Amino acid sequence: MLQQTQVATVLPYYNEWFCRFPDFSALARASESDVLHAWQGLGYYARARNLHATAKTIVDQYGCRFPKSIEQMRQLPGIGKYTAHAVATFAFDQSVPLVETNAARVLARIFNLQTPIDKTAGREFLWNRAKQLMPKRGAARFNSALVDLGALICLPRKPRCRICPVRKFCRATNPEILPVRKTRPRTKQLTENHALVVRQNKILLERSRGRWRGMWILPSLQTRSTTKPAVHMSIFPFTHHRITLAVYRDRAPPEIFSNQTWFEISALENLAMPSPHRRAMRHLLTARRAGRSRRKRS
Repeated sequence: MLQQTQVATVLPYYNEWFCRFPDFSALARASESDVLHAWQGLGYYARARNLHATAKTIVDQYGCRFPKSIEQMRQLPGIGKYTAHAVATFAFDQSVPLVETNAARVLARIFNLQTPIDKTAGREFLWNRAKQLMPKRGAARFNSALVDLGALICLPRKPRCRICPVRKFCRATNPEILPVRKTRPRTKQLTENHALVVRQNKILLERSRGRWRGMWILPSLQTRSTTKPAVHMSIFPFTHHRITLAVYRDRAPPEIFSNQTWFEISALENLAMPSPHRRAMRHLLTARRAGRSRRKRS
């Protein structure tokens, strides 16, 4: 959960997750829809799908016990080098290096690394240096200290060098410009058109086959054009894209596609929906109810 998400945001999700899925067996038995519903709001839903798949593998192949071998960990869905090393050091106290965003910043500054850390050469340099620094005992404490040093002292902007406990060893002459990164691609501007289709107390939704695979979204209007103004516009970021979500009021179609279903409005909170679509739907349904109330009073 902490990948791409801040601690303050994660905590309530973390607690709720373990209430719903207290162990690997419970997570493995859950449906994908339930897993995505528990994850909604955290984004990057591939992480939830990978957790779900990993739980099934651990139940089926490892007797519900997480493997201690890094090589075995890395065979599990969604577990790369960083995650495997983090589990090895914090769960099993193995003496292995750990390089994440904070640790990478500390190491790049201590060794005055001028190679971009998001290129192969830069990543290999950091992992090798971290390995050289690893103590034979107390790996979890050492790695935790390295991460905390980056999070609390060796800050991205205005690093607190005067109180840094390793300032005597730091080779950086201008730490604020480190670490070096390769040029990021330009953010692409995209517009995605969707429909609000309500009939009596039901709303038409579509199971996504793309970005939010398996989640319910407002029906897409990719092949339709309309001269009516949008009833809702919102903007949200997604990786290297800045997406405008435009929702148009539409009539119920004579037939619906296989991935579309009518849902009772009262049951919507139990569905897995990406946050931009849920916010749009809530806003529009609230406005719809308010409009109907005004008409009744008049």
